[in-house]
Amino acid sequence: MKRFLILIILLAVVASPESSAQKRKADRAYASFDAGEYFDAIDLFKDTYSKTKKSDKVSRTELVFMIAECYRLVNDPKNAETWYKLAVKSAATKPEAQYWYAESLKKNGKYQQAIDELKKYKQIAPSDAKADQEIRACELSLEWQRNPEVYRVTELKDLNSKESDFSPAYGRDDFGVVYFTSSREDAAGNKTHGATGQGYTDIFESRLDKKSKWSTPVPAEGINSEFEDGTPFFTSDYKEIYFTRCEAGKREKKGCIIMYSKRSGENWSEPKNLEILPDSLVAAHPALSSDGQTLYFVSDMAGGSGGKDIWMVTRTGSGGAWSKPKNPGPDINTPGNELFPYVRNDGTLYFSSDGLIGMGGLDIFKAAPQPDGSWIVQNMKSPINSSADDFGITFENENERGIFSSTRKGKSNDELYEFEFPPLRFSITGLVKDEKTGAPITASTVSLIASDGSNLQAETGAGGDFKFTLKPDVDYIFLASKTGYLNGKERETTKGQEKSREFMVTILLTAIDKPIELPNIFYDFGKWDLRPESMVSLDKLVETLNDNPNVTIELMSHTDSRDTEEYNYDLSQKRAQSVVQYLIEKGIEPERLSAKGYGESSPKVVDASVVFQASFLKTGTVLSEQYINSLASEEQKEIAHQINRRTEFRVLRTDYEAPKK
Repeated sequence: MKRFLILIILLAVVASPESSAQKRKADRAYASFDAGEYFDAIDLFKDTYSKTKKSDKVSRTELVFMIAECYRLVNDPKNAETWYKLAVKSAATKPEAQYWYAESLKKNGKYQQAIDELKKYKQIAPSDAKADQEIRACELSLEWQRNPEVYRVTELKDLNSKESDFSPAYGRDDFGVVYFTSSREDAAGNKTHGATGQGYTDIFESRLDKKSKWSTPVPAEGINSEFEDGTPFFTSDYKEIYFTRCEAGKREKKGCIIMYSKRSGENWSEPKNLEILPDSLVAAHPALSSDGQTLYFVSDMAGGSGGKDIWMVTRTGSGGAWSKPKNPGPDINTPGNELFPYVRNDGTLYFSSDGLIGMGGLDIFKAAPQPDGSWIVQNMKSPINSSADDFGITFENENERGIFSSTRKGKSNDELYEFEFPPLRFSITGLVKDEKTGAPITASTVSLIASDGSNLQAETGAGGDFKFTLKPDVDYIFLASKTGYLNGKERETTKGQEKSREFMVTILLTAIDKPIELPNIFYDFGKWDLRPESMVSLDKLVETLNDNPNVTIELMSHTDSRDTEEYNYDLSQKRAQSVVQYLIEKGIEPERLSAKGYGESSPKVVDASVVFQASFLKTGTVLSEQYINSLASEEQKEIAHQINRRTEFRVLRTDYEAPKK
């Protein structure tokens, strides 16, 4: 991302005297490098390398490393990877060459290779925690690529040029005008930057026509100068513009300042220095809060976390004086670089960083302010972020759409990309089936009951299928009914869903032509008090009865054949009554319930569900006392007795109506 470097290098460049023409090319190369003119230094280092004897391995290794450094610093990761790879092959290589080789691989999207090389670096520098962070970053990047966020990202070909185009800002409340930074040929500054080999930047503007096509960008009138101008930001009423101006001469640092201008009709006033810092300090990349009271900017002033930090100043009233700069702290700023802030109307801060865990060089992060002054910071992940540099984001106010800058096409030049969080779309496809047989139930009625008050109905087709379109942030109940079956239901919710989704659900209906067993109803031996583990099954029965308010049932309790018939009848009656009592306590009308104990008189007939838990039994077998006694082992006999000890219910009526209160 070459154009990103222009503003950043101007923040970092150290003054260096002009080299004399008589010095050797190596000296000239180092002088250019020290002056931040990395693009110019590449050819000088390469020329020196080509004329250095192969026997002088130390010098050649150093030159290879310096060429790699230049490519890294002009943000050309492909060439940087090539030259760092040569550097790490040398026995005299520097440890940092191994680290930056891994970083180049990461920035080229070769995450697994980068992990391998970072592990090699850890062998050289085991105490460097930065390597551990970068390994974790590569692992997360692979995961984020596999499971990207739902943003749609599209290149803005109407606005992009063969040069660098970056850091956009909307210039009107209908978002039909966009301003951005560019080094294209129409820029006012006619100098070539030694750091990148590109021209100086200007602020350009473009407008949407009736066909939603962006016009050919032109320099913004009244704002640009012969120097570097860029990173525009507008006040919430679009009547003021803030931007960065960097004045630089040949191998000297004059600094970056924040300028502002006011709109009068279609014209801009003469830009003025905002003067939030003394002349000796650098300020760049302005971003103003919607109330105009807080200004975020970038500086390398003393007191930061290292590299370039985001700072903030505040004021009272539109004409008030700005406060002393305050650093937002370690939640946002790192020993790396934090750049290109953007603040939304709700106070959420967006910025780019190469010091936090990210997918490439610069990643875009979202920071939500907290009441205690801290920030919750999140990586925006793929596809907003990539293995390249991603930065300079702007939004259409509260809408989750806008424009950002990226070098993701691998050409090192910055380009503009449009992004949009598409509307969430939800639907549900369901099947209604017979609980016992699994067969689809045709022509059953499925009712959708939503927490927003909406209700819909559908009828299942030949395959027992149904489908509904759902709304975001709503809880749903799907109630299926069919004559001859108990009603069945399932629940789903779209609350908390951040991605569009099609839900799948199966609703099982239970036929009422036969008794229905209640699973896991347990009693202690010879007792009729319900054990705690029985409550789950009975609570489901309560729910079933509430879903079927016109049904009355008989609770049927069965024992095994041990002990006398009289004792077993009495015990089973008490057990059935204990279930009825539990249901009444849960709010079921007593008139809908009856209890009957069957003792040992109705042994279980083995069905498929029984065979599933007791494979030695055969479907259709009646578990009579005579049959159980014929089983091969005491263990099998005990299992059969346990199967006979069961609680069931059967439907008596389906036309019950509760008395009116």
